Amino acid sequence: MAANAAVSSLERLLTRDGIITIAGLFALWALTCTYVVAGAGLGMSAWAMTQLALLPYQSGAMPASAMSSMPGMDMDSMAPAWDSGHWALMIAMWWTMMVAMMTPSAAPTILLYARVHRKAQFQGQLMATGRSTAAFVAGYFFVWLMFSIAATALHALLESAGIVPASTMGSQVRWLSGATLVVTGLYQLSPLKNTCLSHCRAPAQFLSRHWRPGSRGAFRLGLLHGGYCIGCCWMLMALLFVGGVMNLAWIAALSFLVLAEKVLAAGRWVGYCAGVVLVAWGALILLH
Repeated sequence: MAANAAVSSLERLLTRDGIITIAGLFALWALTCTYVVAGAGLGMSAWAMTQLALLPYQSGAMPASAMSSMPGMDMDSMAPAWDSGHWALMIAMWWTMMVAMMTPSAAPTILLYARVHRKAQFQGQLMATGRSTAAFVAGYFFVWLMFSIAATALHALLESAGIVPASTMGSQVRWLSGATLVVTGLYQLSPLKNTCLSHCRAPAQFLSRHWRPGSRGAFRLGLLHGGYCIGCCWMLMALLFVGGVMNLAWIAALSFLVLAEKVLAAGRWVGYCAGVVLVAWGALILLH
């Protein structure tokens, strides 16, 4: 009886650990979303920056060049210099946004990892589940930190060249916007995209193939999974420079697309359809 009670108590503890993992992921997603919507420390809410980014697309709206000549609209002349503080702020903005966008689509793999680890722990084979799950998540988002540093460097280059203004953080060069859409669409249809997406869509197979014990193994596994996710999504993230880095409409659309590709049964076809639409959209921009 005592042994059965001990086993039952341990099972309840492990189930509660799964609930804690879900709650932790939700809290991480909610906090990062709140930070992004509040403006990520840039001095203006994301909603206000979204409205600025959407102005050129509204019926009857003036072009950006005309708006910049209006009193109070030349915000780019007051853009902060890219010193160490601004670099840190922009890296934090990009990383927070990547965490907010990728947490929903990464959650199934993270939860499956925690579940597999809980079963192994129940059999007395592994250390505490929470520590290893945290290491897996840390490895996954560390890769996205590296991506965010690279994206910030590109952001600084485009802003200094006058291609992406500080006010809207969206491309003002038609050929670049069109070319980015076309290249992203073609990448959606490429074998490399399909290879990376296959790993993200089959978390059980991925975990069984690359499993390593311990916190180091969990961190390594998170790094590897993050690498496949970046291979899947890096060109989609480049579209933020087209619609506006802090454009909430684009952030939401890309987040839903990434989630649909990874978790829906027809996710691969969703990606293919998105690729065709992006190529057609980019070609339309380039031809007109």
